[in-house]
Amino acid sequence: MPQPCSVCTHEDVLRINEALVIEGASNRAITRQYDLSKDAIRRHRQHIPQLLVKASQAMEVAQADDLLDQVRDLQRRALSILDKAEAADELRTALAAIAQARGNLELLGKLAGELQQEGATNIQIALSAHPDFVRLREAILAALEPHVEARWAVAAALRGIE
Repeated sequence: MPQPCSVCTHEDVLRINEALVIEGASNRAITRQYDLSKDAIRRHRQHIPQLLVKASQAMEVAQADDLLDQVRDLQRRALSILDKAEAADELRTALAAIAQARGNLELLGKLAGELQQEGATNIQIALSAHPDFVRLREAILAALEPHVEARWAVAAALRGIE
């Protein structure tokens, strides 16, 4: 019988998961802070998507629900910044917000179990089906309007994702 994950059974598992998912902390930083091995953290990273999917479907893992809510909150904030940047005609800020929102969509898909971490095919399907994808695509193309060649290149790349 395999041993239980030393991170999953750690008393600070919630803080460790937040550091991994929300803060993007490195394995090395977490090993130092929580006195765990790098291998334990590396193996635990594989548990996180399954933990979060179970938590969002049932209240069995309350810690994971909090992580999912935080990522959703980050997405709402990124889209709010995007709206404000577009209204102020701040294209650099808008592009940065688009990049962050796209990353959040990808993470939300992974957390919801909609995406496979190895496969690009599922990422393409999930992004094109997401209602915010159309807004993001339009914002990117609008920001690139003065740059015709770049706009065509990005449009072609976005069609490849759809």
